[in-house]
Amino acid sequence: MLTMADILAARQRLAGVAFHTPLAPAPHLGQLVGAELHLKLENLQRTGSFKMRGAYNRLSLLASDRPGAKVVAASAGNHAQGVAVSAGLLGLQALIFMPRGASLSKRQATLGAGAQLRLEGESVADCLAAARALEPGYTFIHPYDDLQVIAGQGSLGLEILEDLPDAQAVLVPVGGGGLIAGVAMAIKERRPSVRVIGVEPIAAASVAAALKAGEPVRFATRATLADGARVARAGELALPLIQRYVDDMVAVEEDHIAQAMVMLIEGRRVVAEGAGALGLAAFMAGVVPGLAGQKVVLLISGGNVDSNLLGRIIDRGLVQAGRIFRFSAVLPDRPGALAGLLGLLAKEEANVLLVSHDRHGRDLPPDQSRVHLEVETTGPEHAQEMAQVLGQAGYQIFVEP
Repeated sequence: MLTMADILAARQRLAGVAFHTPLAPAPHLGQLVGAELHLKLENLQRTGSFKMRGAYNRLSLLASDRPGAKVVAASAGNHAQGVAVSAGLLGLQALIFMPRGASLSKRQATLGAGAQLRLEGESVADCLAAARALEPGYTFIHPYDDLQVIAGQGSLGLEILEDLPDAQAVLVPVGGGGLIAGVAMAIKERRPSVRVIGVEPIAAASVAAALKAGEPVRFATRATLADGARVARAGELALPLIQRYVDDMVAVEEDHIAQAMVMLIEGRRVVAEGAGALGLAAFMAGVVPGLAGQKVVLLISGGNVDSNLLGRIIDRGLVQAGRIFRFSAVLPDRPGALAGLLGLLAKEEANVLLVSHDRHGRDLPPDQSRVHLEVETTGPEHAQEMAQVLGQAGYQIFVEP
């Protein structure tokens, strides 16, 4: 059974190792969603995510009992880096299993921390099975279902209360449940009035499924931008703590995650991975209406996102927010036709990002061409105004996803 003494002891072990990350006000974002928002920036943590806390706490206890021990872990990225860095600091040997599809940057970060790396299977579940098969020669370090890992994550809750004593609610990203279990216990034991709300992607709502069933059950996950939260089964040890301390669980769609990532970049210059943006995504989705006007902490759990993926996510978020307008129009295939269309867009102060011509479509008469455009706008209203202006000018446009 986890106790507050365990969390307080973890806080002491982490002193001077894990950063006390900033709790930054976000007034612009707060105005957009109607609450006083504060961002707990664990994307600035050592290794770029909260996982360092739990990993180091667990490994420091192991190193005290068995100096030089060998440890094994399975992860798509963040837990891998947390274990690798912690093992290096404590003089332990670390072997990490990652899925074959794990990003190159996360592989390199894990190797750079001094761990051995093996690619195994297509999912974290495959890696977990491979890692457990090495016991007892290696000590398996579970990414979320270990009481000392949970205690390490609980140090986050203590920091939040120290930095914002009058916080009224905390929104926590949820994967397997280890983070929210520790944070919720630390907060509720000190300040029972603070609401703790977990946020999952709809594509991987394993904790909500466990709460409904009364026990961990396998959830058929799908691909999600919040890949750090894509866990098929909630933790056995984490679930009782969630049942006791967490006030509510909500889930969000992919489009809201993408929008939240873009808003964090534009509104606060914060680069968050998909899981780290789940709290803001909950506001975007309108699934936390009871928080209007309150002091709310969004836990930005990590910022380890590939630059290539980030570019695609930003594009998707801009499209969903109406900041990029994609459409096509059929034009006479003669000189000046495209220039006329672009001239109208220029008058509407739209920035054209992409233009492509199609003269060979089967449904096109020989004297016509179809032009596809991608235009930057100030928002949905601006896009609607452009569509109206083009329609009044005689253009038939077709909105594209």
